[in-house]
Amino acid sequence: MIVVMSVTLDFVQAYRAGRAAERLALQVAVTATVLRDGKAGELPVMALVPDDVVLLSAGSLVPADARLLEANDFFVNQAQLTGEPYPVEKKAPPQDAAALANPTPTAAPETWELEAVDTVFMGSSVVSGSARVRLGRTGSATALGQIAVSLADKAPPTAFEIGTRHFGMLIMRLTLMLVLFTLLVNVALHRSLLESFLFAVALAVGLTPELLPMVVSVTLTRGALRMAVLKVIVKRPSAIQDMGAMDVLCTDKTGTLTEARIRLERHVDAGGQDDPHVLELAYLNSYFESGLKSPLDDAILQHAEIDVTGWTKIDEVPFDFERRRVSVLVERAAARRLVVKGAPEDITRLCTHYQDSADATVVLDDAARKRIDALFDSLGQEGFRVLGIAWRDVAADHPHAVVSDESELVFAGFAAFLDPPKASAGEALKAMAASGVAVKIVTGDNELVTRHVCTQLGVVIEGVLTGTEVTAMNDDALRARVESVNLFCRVNPAQKNRIILALKGRGHVVGYLGDGINDAPSLHTADVGISVEGAVDVAKQAAAMILLENDLMVLHQGILEGRRTFGNVMKYIMMATSSNFGNMFSMAAATLFLPFLPMLPLQILLNNLMYDVSEITLPMDNVDDEDLAQPKRWDMKFIRNFMLTIGPISSLFDFLTFYLLISLFHAHESLFRTGWFVESIATQVLVIFVIRTRRNTLRSHPNRWLVLTSVAVVITAMLLPFTPLAPYLGFTPLPLSFFGLLVVLLIAYLVMVEGGKQWFYRRLMRPSAPAIATTAAKT
Repeated sequence: MIVVMSVTLDFVQAYRAGRAAERLALQVAVTATVLRDGKAGELPVMALVPDDVVLLSAGSLVPADARLLEANDFFVNQAQLTGEPYPVEKKAPPQDAAALANPTPTAAPETWELEAVDTVFMGSSVVSGSARVRLGRTGSATALGQIAVSLADKAPPTAFEIGTRHFGMLIMRLTLMLVLFTLLVNVALHRSLLESFLFAVALAVGLTPELLPMVVSVTLTRGALRMAVLKVIVKRPSAIQDMGAMDVLCTDKTGTLTEARIRLERHVDAGGQDDPHVLELAYLNSYFESGLKSPLDDAILQHAEIDVTGWTKIDEVPFDFERRRVSVLVERAAARRLVVKGAPEDITRLCTHYQDSADATVVLDDAARKRIDALFDSLGQEGFRVLGIAWRDVAADHPHAVVSDESELVFAGFAAFLDPPKASAGEALKAMAASGVAVKIVTGDNELVTRHVCTQLGVVIEGVLTGTEVTAMNDDALRARVESVNLFCRVNPAQKNRIILALKGRGHVVGYLGDGINDAPSLHTADVGISVEGAVDVAKQAAAMILLENDLMVLHQGILEGRRTFGNVMKYIMMATSSNFGNMFSMAAATLFLPFLPMLPLQILLNNLMYDVSEITLPMDNVDDEDLAQPKRWDMKFIRNFMLTIGPISSLFDFLTFYLLISLFHAHESLFRTGWFVESIATQVLVIFVIRTRRNTLRSHPNRWLVLTSVAVVITAMLLPFTPLAPYLGFTPLPLSFFGLLVVLLIAYLVMVEGGKQWFYRRLMRPSAPAIATTAAKT
């Protein structure tokens, strides 16, 4: 049933990934205007081939990756690939008429960069203007097509998968060693081959942590339910455990750390002071503008507190990409004013006066112009997108607005825009850093904008790499640099993927937070892919978790939930590889000096079953706060060393029990097996209260259900020899004096294990690594 469920889950996930790739392909299943044999015609995008010449205009979708041959006021939106909402201007390189008639082959496609001004990419949309382009990469070879291909590929193994595989190999080696040893001893002593074989098989079952899948499933399910309360959809349950092991979180900027919504942050006068008059002028211009409104206009119009009552529009000079401004002629109380908004350098060039902080109109001399230019530069360095605002009063009978009116303007100030950080982002990043998770920002935006966002979020920038620098590095060089860099700018989807693989190559467990198509490959590659509710469908399908609310603090809660899950799984594993292994080792070793099998195969299986029943409530156990403080991950060296420390103590008390049963009670076969069965169950079950915590056992409180099931199993084991089932199980009633001895043995055993545990954490862990995660990374 477990195998069938696992295969079914894998199939469903693979099917969903395939469907996501199909949706990505359907998204660009449109037609394009192609020049063939000197004639323009419409062809399906699937019919296009490299070297086709395609005509693009406002509203067109770019059908493939292409180079520009001609361009006229050509602006495109590349948000699907870069995640940035601002239109980008594209220009054709200078060419003569002969070159245009016979275009030469394009450069190698792998050298193309998203910021290249002479290149357009599949999936981009044309905002304005027109262009003639020559196709280079089509279909799956395009930048967007490669994203679809990467989603169909099998994702690299996660830290959880690697850990379970290594643990499985450790258990298999131990089991094989003990089973072969037992078989060889029994054969050498000429015991019944069938009985020896059954004993060896039962020993193998006893060593196998068959409850592990249930423990993992229940803990992950409980974690997923707790995450659902926090409004987080967990698509891949094992991602919860990977969250607990995560020590690096890579995050996109736009839409994850920021609102993905441009906002008017500042409206300043020529002196850099906030001025409501600048906002009023900008609002009048955007409100009465009749052309296609940009995201910057939408941000201005969010300030609905501006009262335009009494103002009427007379005329306008629409925006064009040569002038890079828009002018609106408005009237109120028989007074007419021309309000101009546009590119700052063009606006200041047209101004002869400026408005000071006292609203007086002052001549714009060279000194004032330098101050205004410096103000513009400082806003740009802070990452703001800036518009210049100016005005000019005209005669009351001025009939209409013309381009020539845009002269001798009065400079009012600048409108500065920014995509604001999410309210919860700063606190969430601080909480993750305090929990041992390094945060790295990986974005397609430029460095200035990203630096400003980092400043607002309180992120200290340790190092910066750009997409161009990443491209110039081979994988080894990138692995050497990623450790010391926490800001990656102007990176494309393929470069983001390389960064994540480089971090995983350094032994890190990597999470990725993104919301766009350009983030899908990284979400697929990371150990934990996390997306948000407003993300595109492809990103949601590639992610392992989806945040339904605009609160990044749930990420920190998810990390703690993952560590809680890991802590309870590790309790079972440490039990299975220490106390349980110690008992099975004692059983195998006892065959060397006992003339009979120390326990019948049926009794071994019953012992194993009762032990598993006692551990069923382990997923509900409490986890100490210090175990939630740092990333936790599978570490075979830690597990092996713990087994070699605690296992021998278990075996020592088993051998002591053998000796006392034979010397004090002169036990025959049945009495010996019964006495050891009860002692084995009692020590094996009750030691969980010591192993479950790194603290002193008395200072950590277990879950009450774990206490009840454990005590119930021990009492049941003690009563079994006195029940009617005893003869069928090979048991015989034990003398009461045995139970007095058992209590003494139990107390001594638990005290010695507590001492061994404290010695292990104090002596063995400190020299090798300060935390499990560090040891695992080195391993």
